[in-house]
Amino acid sequence: MDRVRVLAGHLGVSNHQGPLDEASGAQLQREATLATTNYEGFPYAQTMANFPPAVHDVFLFDELLSPEEKDIRYRTRAFMEKEIAPIIANYWERAAFPFEVVPNLAKLNLGGANLAGYGCPGQSVIGAAMAVVEIARVDASMSTFLMVHNSLCMLTLGLLGSEEQKRELLPDMAALKLIGAWGLTEPSNGSDAAALQTTARKVNGGWVLNGQKRWIGNATFADVIVIWARSSETKQVNAFVVRKGARGLRTSKIENKIALRVVQNADIFLDDCFVADSARLPGVTSFKDTNKVLAISRIMVAWQPVGIACGVFDMCKRYVDERVQFGAALGSFQLVQEKLARMLANVQAMFLMCWRLSKLYEEGKMTHELASTTKAWTTLRGREVVSLGRELLGGNGVVSDFLVAKAFGDMEAIYTYEGTYEVNVLVAGRGITGKAAFKAAPARKQPTSVQA
Repeated sequence: MDRVRVLAGHLGVSNHQGPLDEASGAQLQREATLATTNYEGFPYAQTMANFPPAVHDVFLFDELLSPEEKDIRYRTRAFMEKEIAPIIANYWERAAFPFEVVPNLAKLNLGGANLAGYGCPGQSVIGAAMAVVEIARVDASMSTFLMVHNSLCMLTLGLLGSEEQKRELLPDMAALKLIGAWGLTEPSNGSDAAALQTTARKVNGGWVLNGQKRWIGNATFADVIVIWARSSETKQVNAFVVRKGARGLRTSKIENKIALRVVQNADIFLDDCFVADSARLPGVTSFKDTNKVLAISRIMVAWQPVGIACGVFDMCKRYVDERVQFGAALGSFQLVQEKLARMLANVQAMFLMCWRLSKLYEEGKMTHELASTTKAWTTLRGREVVSLGRELLGGNGVVSDFLVAKAFGDMEAIYTYEGTYEVNVLVAGRGITGKAAFKAAPARKQPTSVQA
């Protein structure tokens, strides 16, 4: 205890000179520990660099998982806490991607997720979701990076690509030796993706692509990009594999984001970009084929807020235990406890809703309306969790080193992508009423006034 007193004195923690009682001794021990795990300016609570223990699973949802799913969850959690948590806030601030962690990430054998064969692990939907949750718990950007690669690009190739495309691309993509991107969204068509304007013109030996894509994750460095384009002959939507460095392909990073800053989103410009006939995905004959991919990817996006909310709750629980004001830990105050209780209840409900959606998919009972309902609802509740977390951390709630500020910004992007909240609830509303409300009702004709 004397050693702790000396250390605390050096840290300016206390001027107490008398015998240490149990309470003050515990306080000194806590503050001395905090001083070794924080930056110099705030030695009173730990940052995310030393990630908090997972205390969010109070309903014991872990017991719903198979041994394989638990293995994925805990391997991923250990990697994220050890290798990503200490460095990621710095990358988030610089809007840079940590390429050096990819080789160790590849060792987790997460590449390919649900796909089987071609070097892919063939995970269950829940197993793939546990990886998403545990990655998002520490950093939503890294979960988006892997989700774009796995659940959009690789899944499209696996479901709709040719045998030749699968054999050539999927093994190296599963090993993260090749990274994928997926180009559907355009500047003129966000929610109304079916109205895409990028064109594919048939020429001798291949196709010429022209158009622009926007918000394409991983696009600045992706080796393989699946581009969705409309055939100038049939007017139907097709999909094509465009390789890094292809003539006529140019990408430009989207700067100054406040969310998912580690994700390298880009504008893609296709200017007479030629691809061979072998680059066309034979399983795509119309825009409806995107639904085969989005059915799974939307499940994974619905799980992302679960992971973010778990991380924020875990961080806040430790913070209010460590942070002392008015002579007591913040966690001893009633208003703080109310916020924690609300956050924790949301986490439980979000997890259970996503778990059930995933099971319905595996049983062949999931509908697009159910997927949209879940994605809309978890992002809405996730928004509440991160907002409450921001309040609990006070000023540190706007500092990315303490996780919550970073998660607060990241949640805004997830609330919008893979269908905005509004579009997803309209899909849900269509399922309830049988009536689509995506377009404004036609204006009614004004009655002609009759003069007496």
